[in-house]
Formats: sequence, C-alpha cells, structure tokens
Amino acid sequence: MQKKTIPIAIANNSTFLWVRDPDFTPPGEDGGVAMCLTHEFMAPRAGDLKTLLENFLESIIGTVNATAGVVRLLSPDGRTLQIISSAGLSDDLQEEAENYVELDCEASDNATLGHVVHASDISECNSRQNCPHSSCRFQSLVAAPLEVQYSSGAPLGILTIFFDVSRTAASKVMNTLAAFAEMMSATIEHTRINRDVRRFELLAERQVIANDIHDSLAQTLTYSRMRVNLLLESIRTGNQVMASKYARDLDEALEIGQKSTRELIADFRCDMNRGGLSIALHDLATEFRKRNNIVLEYHNRLVDLELPLEHEIQVYYIVREALTNIARHSEATHARLFVSAKFGYYVFTIEDNGTGACTFTPVEGHYGVMIMRERAHRIGGEIRVDSAAGLGTQVQLFFPEPPLDWRVVND
Repeated sequence: MQKKTIPIAIANNSTFLWVRDPDFTPPGEDGGVAMCLTHEFMAPRAGDLKTLLENFLESIIGTVNATAGVVRLLSPDGRTLQIISSAGLSDDLQEEAENYVELDCEASDNATLGHVVHASDISECNSRQNCPHSSCRFQSLVAAPLEVQYSSGAPLGILTIFFDVSRTAASKVMNTLAAFAEMMSATIEHTRINRDVRRFELLAERQVIANDIHDSLAQTLTYSRMRVNLLLESIRTGNQVMASKYARDLDEALEIGQKSTRELIADFRCDMNRGGLSIALHDLATEFRKRNNIVLEYHNRLVDLELPLEHEIQVYYIVREALTNIARHSEATHARLFVSAKFGYYVFTIEDNGTGACTFTPVEGHYGVMIMRERAHRIGGEIRVDSAAGLGTQVQLFFPEPPLDWRVVND
C-alpha cells in the first residue's frame, strides 16, 4: 500500500489513549476490503497547487537530467510531511520513491528541514533498515528545503529529486536545485497568499451585504410604526375589529423580521479567522484548550485544505457547535478533532470519551443537531451522530469534494 503521510513526531502527555483513528464509511457502502482498496488506489485530487507543483517538477527534471521528483509539504500542525505532487514516477516506481522519502528510510530529512541541501547515495538498500526492496533502481537523490522566503525561514516542506547517476554526479546540480527550491517556495507562498486575498475579498463582500441587510431593518420598523399608529387610532375610536387586525399585522411583521434578520446576519457576519479554515480550526482548538479542562487533540491530515468560502463557513460553525457541546454536556476528559479526506469526501470528526447517550434535541444546549444538519445540507453534506452510554459521542460531518472548477465558479 502507498504511504503518503510521514510522521515527524508524536507527542502524548496524557494517560488516556485513543485506540485508533476515526472510521468513515461513505453513503451506500458497508466498509470491508473492497472499499479500502477503492480508497487506496483512488486517483489523487488535482488541486491548483498540486498542478502547479507538478508542472514545476517536470521543468526541474528536464533541466537537471533527473529521473523523477516529489514535493512534500508540512501539515498545518507541523507533524507530518505529505507528498502533494510527483513527476516522472511510473506505477512500479511510485512505492519505491515514497519509501525513500520516508523519515525512517532517509535520516537526512531532519537536516533538510534545518535548511540544508544534501545529496544521498541510495544505490544500496542494505544501508537502510527496514527497506522493503532487495535492489534499488534509483542511484542517488538531492533534497532541498522549501521555506517561507520573507519571514523567519520557517519550513514549508522538502523538494526531492531522484537520479540514475551516482551521488557525485548528482551533487553537481545541488546549487541549481537550491535555486529551484527557492522559486518553488515562492510559488507556494504566492498561491496561498492569492487564496487569502480572494477569501478576504469575499468575506468583505459578505460583510457589506450584512450591513445592508441590517440597515434594511428601517423598512420593517417603519412599517411596524405605521401599524402602531393605526392600532392606537383604532383603540381611540373603539374600533375593536381594526385594532385586532393591526395588532396581528404588527405581530406578524415583527416575527418575520426578527427571524429573517437573525438568520441572515448570522450567515453573513462570520467571525471565522480570515486566514482560512485550517487556521480557524486551529484557533477553535486553541480556544477550547484555554477554556476547558479537557485534553483536545487536533489532527489535520490535509496539507492543502482549501474549500469554497460557503463550505468553510458552514464547517467552521458545525465544528464549533460540536466542541461547545462537548465542553458543556459531555463530562469528558479527552476529545479530538480529525480532518481528513477519504473516498472522495471531506470528513470532519469530533468525538469525546464522555458519558455518551446524550439527548440530541434541536435546542440550544443539546448539541443542536438539527441546526448542524441544516448547515451540512447547504454544502451537500451530512451529519452522523454516534453515542452510547459510557462510550462517549462522535459527531461526523462529511461532504463530497467540490468540483474541480469551483474556483472559477466562485470567482
């Protein structure tokens, strides 16, 4: 099986241990081996950043006469390196390349993350422990760090280029690859900055709409005041029939205005961090830890998490609601938030080890599952709730990956 996520470090300071990662079975499936094989060999989703990096890799490979290359980026939590793009790898070489870039098969990665370009001889697998190959087809590799260019030089990931020549020969292009790595780093930064700019603009537009909606309350208030004057006049003249009518009109107008205004303002005035969903979820986790005596683990397995703005907003509110109710009602000592993509779905899992068997009524203070499901439906998703006495509660949001042209549609 292919291994695309590489652990950097694992820290667990608590005595409670989760047995395994959250499971997810897509709608219409019953799990089992067939489903696992479908997921394992599913073609990777081609986002705009992935495509850019693949084109970059092809240019690099041609320039330095290399055999293949891969780009790994750090996950948002800084714990894993995930292969996001590759080039020049046939199916039979894909697994071999992935094994070479795993940390347990290439100890020099630690140095690379420390801003060092290095070349390695990989012609003999016997020099590495636990290598699954009896012989190696690649002869050498050069790995260069990908770093934030205009701040502290924080690591973004690693560029690894494979050669079918010796380490000595490959070393001659180290300076060239270092220059390419700088340009690739700038490309990654530029792509992410452009996303932020687009997101800021869309959020600003929504804020303007929210302000306009808020100002339009004046119309409802004007109508209501007119009905009040008519109501008072009817009372003064003793016209009970018209007084009752105007009272009903006034009550109906206020009810409709109050409900629609609350819904619209809540939807458009989003307090989510404008840096995007990854940062917003990190903020939620940080704030949860500050306010509660519950150990929260946050695992974001998606290096390049970018969704349409409406999806990000609804996901944010659903996760926030689930975490809020864990704090209020679960009596848990531990909780965790998992972000992943499986079987063509984005999956957000929030679970705790609390008392479980909660009453999920659609009212404030009891998970508000009805509201969460309404939000999920807006983005074509679903909410699953699994709870049993003494076994905690799991809330899982999942929705299909948006079509590849969603950026064009949203822009």
